[in-house]
Amino acid sequence: MFVLEFKVRNPKPHQCLAIDEAIKTAQFVRNKCLRYWMDNRGVGKYDIYKYNTQLRKEYQFVRDLNSHATQCAVERTLSSISRFFDNCQKRRDPALCGAVSLSEGVPFRVRAAKDASGSAPRQGYPKFKKHSRSVEYKVSGWKLSEDRKRITFTDKKGIGTVKLIVSRDLNYFQLEQFKRCRIIKRADGYYVQFVLKLDPKDTVKPFPVTQKCLGIDVGLKEFYADSNGHLEPIPQFYRKAEKQLSRANRKKSKKYQKGKKQSSNYHKARNKYARKHLRVSRQRQEYCKRAAYCVIQSNDLVAYEDLNVKGMVRNRKLAKSITDAGWSTFRQWLEYFGHKYGKATVAVPAHHTSQICSNCGAVVKKSLSTRTHVCECGYLEDRDVNAAINILRRGLNTVGHTGIYAWGETPSWAVGASLPSNGDSLSQESPRL
Repeated sequence: MFVLEFKVRNPKPHQCLAIDEAIKTAQFVRNKCLRYWMDNRGVGKYDIYKYNTQLRKEYQFVRDLNSHATQCAVERTLSSISRFFDNCQKRRDPALCGAVSLSEGVPFRVRAAKDASGSAPRQGYPKFKKHSRSVEYKVSGWKLSEDRKRITFTDKKGIGTVKLIVSRDLNYFQLEQFKRCRIIKRADGYYVQFVLKLDPKDTVKPFPVTQKCLGIDVGLKEFYADSNGHLEPIPQFYRKAEKQLSRANRKKSKKYQKGKKQSSNYHKARNKYARKHLRVSRQRQEYCKRAAYCVIQSNDLVAYEDLNVKGMVRNRKLAKSITDAGWSTFRQWLEYFGHKYGKATVAVPAHHTSQICSNCGAVVKKSLSTRTHVCECGYLEDRDVNAAINILRRGLNTVGHTGIYAWGETPSWAVGASLPSNGDSLSQESPRL
């Protein structure tokens, strides 16, 4: 699948209200289906789809939304339920697995309320959505104009025709390739995403063979160090914008009135604060994309660490720095560009890559504060460069074996790629392009 995203140009106020109403309706359907699954033991996929039909008969505002859009909301519910049971089968959370039995083979209710000890619901259980920001249509409910610069939503929500800021000619693609359409609300406006049945490999030509291999070790002092000795500086976009974000957050908090309807000034301050966060996120996304593109363009094989970033951010002292670095985003773009341009990407275990000497193989214990690798054999090198060399060697030994993707699952663009993953689910969307 291939995802294209375009911003909506100056939507009218009534169109904004109609889009928000469609998003709230999709959220309502998802939450109602989740509640139905929780309250009825033994219900399956087809029972939930029948309940969606019942909701359309019972509520007029649900019937106003396109039927395929409500089906997509049901699919989101089924996705969260399937992911919950997949985690139980993989034994990722022993405490969670002890509370669930899959002997019946169909989803059933698990108590999500607080247990006797007063603790919160167990992690991984499907949750109700409070602030959804998107609604998705299938092949019906919308129609592109002849010049492919406008899109008309034909359901009874009243969105009508909106203009798109088109940065790519959509006439290049056939109408049969457009499989889904998604409206997304962000702090700076509304966006429309098109999901096309297209392999990214078909849109570009592969890069020429360079006969070069590279190992990459990501870090917090430098963004990454490679096996050639290059140190990429870390931008730290959030750290640089932290003062502005704190100031905007204080202004927003001063305008908040507890127990009362919030004023328009509060909503303006809240939107300004959200836009600043969105800018930081986009800066990090773009930087990781450029860095990954340059690495893939210059090498035929790239080896990197298989880091458990989700577990590493539990460290209270390093969580902000790890999140600001964007390691998972960088790895996602490495894997995407590697698949798109026909280059090999290999994730290797990260343990002891910093402790082993890349020259003689001896183990040299060192703390995180020690930034230089000094071995008894006389080898002297930067700690991260030494780790990158070890990562490259492990990557060369791993070629031809099973690799692991960043999210532990096969992305939609990697079906049939040379690197199989260790599991699949429907929880992660395609990378935003």
